[in-house]
Amino acid sequence: MQKISLLAASALLTVAPALAMPPPLPPVEGKDAATLQAEMTERRINSDVVTATYLDRIRTLDDNGPKLNAVIATFPDATSQAHALDLERKAGGVRGPLHAIPILIKDNIEAKGPVPTTAGSLALKDNITNRDAPLVARLRDAGAIILGKTNLSEWANIRSNNSTSGWSAVGGLTKNPHALDRNTCGSSAGSGAATAASLAPITIGTETDGSITCPAGVNGIVGFKPTVGLVSRTHIVPISHSQDTAGPMTLTVRDAAAVMTVIAGSDPADPATAEADARKVDYTAALSPDALKGKRIGVLRDRIGDRADIAALFDAALKQMTDLGATVVEIADSRKGLEELGAAEFEVLMTELKADIATYLAGLPAKDGPKTLADLIAFNKANPEELKWFDQSLFELAESKGGLDSPAYVTARDKAARLAGAEGIDRLMKEHDVSLLVGVTNGPAWTSDLVNGDHYTGPSASQLPAVAGYPHLTVPMGAVQGLPIGVSFIGGKWADADVLAAGYAYEQASRMRVTPTYRVGIDP
Repeated sequence: MQKISLLAASALLTVAPALAMPPPLPPVEGKDAATLQAEMTERRINSDVVTATYLDRIRTLDDNGPKLNAVIATFPDATSQAHALDLERKAGGVRGPLHAIPILIKDNIEAKGPVPTTAGSLALKDNITNRDAPLVARLRDAGAIILGKTNLSEWANIRSNNSTSGWSAVGGLTKNPHALDRNTCGSSAGSGAATAASLAPITIGTETDGSITCPAGVNGIVGFKPTVGLVSRTHIVPISHSQDTAGPMTLTVRDAAAVMTVIAGSDPADPATAEADARKVDYTAALSPDALKGKRIGVLRDRIGDRADIAALFDAALKQMTDLGATVVEIADSRKGLEELGAAEFEVLMTELKADIATYLAGLPAKDGPKTLADLIAFNKANPEELKWFDQSLFELAESKGGLDSPAYVTARDKAARLAGAEGIDRLMKEHDVSLLVGVTNGPAWTSDLVNGDHYTGPSASQLPAVAGYPHLTVPMGAVQGLPIGVSFIGGKWADADVLAAGYAYEQASRMRVTPTYRVGIDP
C-alpha cells in the first residue's frame, strides 16, 4: 500500500506542474500587424498573449541575450490595455486594423503614464508629462497598445558631429540585430532595431533628415517619412519645425499605410498641419500590386555611391519595377544647381534648434528642469556621463545663433526650401516627366565606435525630401554580406499615397526583407 501511495504521489508531482504551466507563447517573429490582426480576428490568439509575447521578447533579446538596447522602457499597463481591448473584441467592437496591436514609440514622443520622455538625455530623465502627443492619442483611439519607448540617438543626433548613432546616456548603445557590432543609423535607431527584431510589429520614429529612412534601411525594414505637416509634432521633442515629422517603421508597407491612416490629421497646436485634414486619405486604399504600371520613375543614379554590389541590388530592383510596368528614366546629375543646399539646411537646423527646444522645454508641466538650450549645455558640462563619448559642439554652435527673425536664418530658410523643393524634387520630376524618384536609401551598416564616432560613407537619399518636406519611403531591396540595403521612393508634396502605393507594388513583387541573425561580424 505504501508503494502504491508513493507512485500515486509521484504521478501527482509529475502532472501538477504541467497543469500549472501557462500556455506556450505564440511565434511572432517576422509577423506584421496585418497577420496578427487576422489571427486575432480568427480567435487563434488574443492580445493578452500577443502582448505577453512581445514583452517576453524584449526581456529575452533586448535586456538579455544579445542585449539590443532598442527599448528604453515598457509601460506597466500594457497587459491591462491588451485585456481591455480583448474584451472590446469579444463584445463585437474592433476599431480597425490597429486594434490590440502593440506599438513602441520613440522616446522623444510623449505618452501618458509613469514613463518619462527623455530624448535619451539625463537632463530629462524625470520628464513625466502625463500627456499624449496627438499622434499617440490617435493610436490609442484606433485601439493600439502603447507598449513602451524605444532608444534613440540622444537629442535625435543633433548634439555633436562626433556622435555615435544609436547611443544615449539613458539607453546606452543600440545594436543592429543583423550584426551586433554594427550601427543602427539615424536617430530612430531603437525603433528600427526593435521592429527588425520583432520586439513589436510597429514602431514610431521621427525624422529631421534621414532619421526614419536610414535606420529603417540598415535594419532591413520599411520606414516612411511623410509630408511635413501631415502628422502633428505637438509634444514631440523638436529639432526643426521646418523639417521634423514622425512616421511609421514597420515590417510591411501595408502596416505603414495603416498607421498613416490613423496618425495623419490637423492639430490646432501645430500650424504646419493646417491642411492635413483636407489632404489625408485612407492610405491602404490605393495599395495595389499594379500601382507601378504606367508610372514613369526618375532614377537618382548619381546618388547610389560607387559600390558594385549595391549597384547590382539597385539595378535588380529597377528591373523588378520595369517588369511591373514602370518606365525607368535615368537622371545623371540630380545635384546640379544644389551646391548650396547643405549649408542652407545646416543654418536652418542650428537656428531652429535653439528656438524650438526652448519652446518645448518652457511648455513642460514641471516648473523645474532645463528651460533653454543654454540650460542643457550647462547640464551636460556638470554631468560627465553625458560627455563621456562625444562633445556638444552642435549645441554650442546653435546657442550662438540669432533668433527666427535673424536675416541669416530667413535667407537660409527660403533658400533651402527653394533648392530642395521647387528647384530640386519638383524640377527633377518636371524636367524628366516622372511622377516619382527612386534611389538607394543607405549603404551597409558600419561598425559602431563610441571612441571615434560614426563613419558612414554610403549613399543616402534623405536630404532632398527631408529639406523639401516631401514624402520618402524606404523598402528592403536585399543585403550586402548580410547587411540590409533599402530602396527609396520619393514624391512631391502631399503625394504620400502614391509613394506608399509604388513601394507596396515593388515590395509585393520582390519580397527582399531579410531575417536578423543576431550574429557578431558579417558574412565571410
